[in-house]
Order: sequence, then C-alpha cells, then structure tokens
Amino acid sequence: MDSSTIYVRERGSLRRVSDIILAQPKPPTSSSCRRTNPFVLKKEHFIFTYNEEGSLRYTTKSLFDITLLFVADNIQHVDSLVGFPEQIGDRLFVAAEENRVFLNPDISQKALKLFSDAYGDLVLGSLCLRNRFPLLHERITEIKAFHSLKSLDLFGCRLGDDHELFGHLTSTSLASSLTQLFIGGNHLSDVGLQRLTAPIRMMQKGLDSLELLDVSCNPLSEMALRYLTCLPKLVKLDASGTNMKLGTGLKTTVWNLLGLIHSEKPLNTFDHSGCKTEGWAEQVVNQWETSGCQMPKPKKMEESRASALRFFGRQKVVREVLNAAPLISENGKQTNMEKLHFYKSTGNNHLCGKMDPSTTKCLQVRNPTCNVRKTKQESSKCDGSHQSPPTKTKRSSSLVLTAEDTELLNSY
Repeated sequence: MDSSTIYVRERGSLRRVSDIILAQPKPPTSSSCRRTNPFVLKKEHFIFTYNEEGSLRYTTKSLFDITLLFVADNIQHVDSLVGFPEQIGDRLFVAAEENRVFLNPDISQKALKLFSDAYGDLVLGSLCLRNRFPLLHERITEIKAFHSLKSLDLFGCRLGDDHELFGHLTSTSLASSLTQLFIGGNHLSDVGLQRLTAPIRMMQKGLDSLELLDVSCNPLSEMALRYLTCLPKLVKLDASGTNMKLGTGLKTTVWNLLGLIHSEKPLNTFDHSGCKTEGWAEQVVNQWETSGCQMPKPKKMEESRASALRFFGRQKVVREVLNAAPLISENGKQTNMEKLHFYKSTGNNHLCGKMDPSTTKCLQVRNPTCNVRKTKQESSKCDGSHQSPPTKTKRSSSLVLTAEDTELLNSY
C-alpha cells in the first residue's frame, strides 16, 4: 500500500500524491541524528471509503487529526499536558490507546503519569482489582501512575503486611484523594494495619480523606482498631471475617475509639456491586488483563534444562493462579459469615429507637441517665447529648507512640 500510487481529488481534478511536494528534506549529514523525513505522507493520513458506485475513494484527514497521531506516536517525548483542554486530552488518550502505547512497558508508565498529572481522576477515578492479583503484580508500576483515584478495591490481592503498594497509598497525592479503600482478604494482620496508618498517626499525612474502609477477611484483632483512630473522616467500616467477635465489648470499643455504631442490616456499600473501574483508562486495564492471560508461545531453540524448568514452572504457576477460585467465595463463606458493619449515623433524632438492646446498653454506659424507654421528648434530649461521636481530645489520648511506632518512624 505504501508503494502504490494514490490520487486525491482537489478542485475538481485528480492529482497524484507523489506529485505533491511538501518540503524538500535536507541531505543527511554526519552531525544529524535524525534520519527520517517528518513531511513524508503516510497511509494513516488518508481515509479510505467507497462511494455509491463502489469505487474506492481516498480523502485526507484534517491537519488536527494528523497532528494528533504524530503526538500519540511520540507521547514519550512530551513534557506536559497541563493546560490543554479535556477534549484534546481525551482524543489524544484514545489515539495513544489505539496505537497500543500503554501496552509497551518502556513508555506506558511515563505516558499514564503524563495524562494523570494533567487530567487527574478523568483518566481513572475508580479502580477495581478484586481477586485480580496477577494483574496487580504484573502492572504495579503502571498502576502507581494513577494518583487521583477516589476508590480502590484490592480485595483478595494477597498483599500481606509488607507490600510496597501500602507505602505508595500514604506517600503520594493518592493519599489525599482516596475516599474508599477495600483491602479485605489480603492476609493483613495488626502489624500491617499499623504500617498502613503510620504516616498519618506520626506525621499527620496520608489517608486523611478516607471515608470507607474494608478490612474484612483478615486476621485482625480488636487491638487493630486503635490504629484507625487517626482517620478523621471515617464513616463506614467492614470488619467481617476477622478475629473480632460481635458483642457488647466490641460495640463499646468501636464506639469509644471511632464513634461508629453497629449496623443490624448489612450495608450495601460493602457488597461490591457498585465497585468498578471508571475513567479513560478503563479499556487499558482490560487490555492489560487480556495480554497477561495470553501465554507466550515456546520458541524452537535449544535451551538449558534449568531455563526450561523455570519457564514451564512459571507457566504452570500462572495457569493455576488464573484458574484458581477466589480467596473468598461470594456465595459460600461470605454468606454464612457474621457481618460486622459499622457506620456513623447522620440522623440522630430517631436513632435510639432503632438500636438493638446491646448497642443501646453500650451508649448508656457512657451516661447511665440515658434511658431509651422514656418519653419522646426525653429520648430526643438523650440523642442530642449522647449520640455525638467522641471528641478529638478523647481520641488523642489513645495516640501514644509505642516502641513499634517509634521504630517505624525511624524507618522513614
């Protein structure tokens, strides 16, 4: 196609493209590092269509579209997109995606960071990696470029206590934009939760906008709740499937530390039905997962026995991972699991009448004069004086640095 003759219709007459000379390239010199002519017309600059008679017709693309393709092909050389309109950024992102720029590991991270710095959560505002830990570990470098996420679902990604992603969550601009975080099913212990909240507890930075936290299906004890007292905007917490047992003691502890009450009915925000990947890069994430599932074909070449064992061993592991069932079954263990959902109520006027007896008893411990069986007027007074969450002064008493916290502080 490149060597064939192309005609274009201009002002009622046909002209051959090869006769159109845009500029004469300078002869290459020994000091010149560019060996290509930027004015050479390519087939990507034309639109091939058929007319009513069935004849093939060639029309040129607009100068804007040609420029857009050129920038997309050389996106790794762009310094910044800050200040360009969102419409331009959207079309440029689509052009780069069509050229499979984000599948190239050499330039994908820089390209994604370039768009994220300029357009923030428009590139990706919500990322769902639930039970997709192969994708997370293979593309963690590119995923770190999304620093304007508002919702991040890492349920079942097997992160453990020392994963590098936890440090990224609290050390970048993502720490101030993130409002929803799902880290359930990650074998996270009290030590891991301590490390995750260390920056905000010690240096007053990180996760200060977090409103919803899911730590379910992790081996956490009630002692881990004291590490969450530094989250000022936390209004919903899921502690189901942990080592915590529902009772008066747990409800009292959660109320005293976090100002949250237990929900008798499961909260819809923790059923993951509304969690999805949203933004310009939604299809990019899907392409990563599709390309990761395709195993490379073995090359017909002699290799050492050790190399063969490494290759086929990794192939077996990857296939087992992809075919394995999720860590937590949706209709199995989670259905029979006791729900430990806590929330901060916004309607205090009729709250006492909707509480179960054990929760009401926990609140009466704070002030025995509060009796929910009194008249409606007395009940409203009780709500106004005792349903407000503990003050920051009360919480600050539990923020005493331990020896472990001091050790973590010295590591920063």
